[in-house]
Amino acid sequence: MTSGQTGGQPLKSRPQDRAPTLTIAQVAERTGLSHDTLRYYEKAGLIERVGRSTGNQRRYQAADLAWLEFLLRLRETGMPIADMQRFAALRAAGNVTVADRLAMLREHRAELADRIRALRRNAAVLDHKIDHYEQLLLDEHKDEQRGSDELT
Repeated sequence: MTSGQTGGQPLKSRPQDRAPTLTIAQVAERTGLSHDTLRYYEKAGLIERVGRSTGNQRRYQAADLAWLEFLLRLRETGMPIADMQRFAALRAAGNVTVADRLAMLREHRAELADRIRALRRNAAVLDHKIDHYEQLLLDEHKDEQRGSDELT
């Protein structure tokens, strides 16, 4: 069944159906995702089936793009694909799942905060080691300068 049809009967045109749509190439360019990744996201249930043109080409709505951008934030913050799929399924189920989605996001945010704290601790250790090596090089340079001053 194609987008905009039910049981072979065309649906009445909705305002969002007339909104400008984007091709898979345009969405790939805007999101940085490959065509294959976009198709995988659809197949994996991360995004709902995308509408199709009369030529059967994917046509993404603005809402699809906004959802993809949110998925990218989840991915970049380390949410596993399985959790992203669970979140997408809850979203597709509608408003009755808002509390579950909120709980998932709160849990993910807490995990992200823990990782940020760990990264900051690790960055501080690296900064300390960088300062140490810079000081060693500075001291070595001063020693070389003293040695060349003594020769003159």
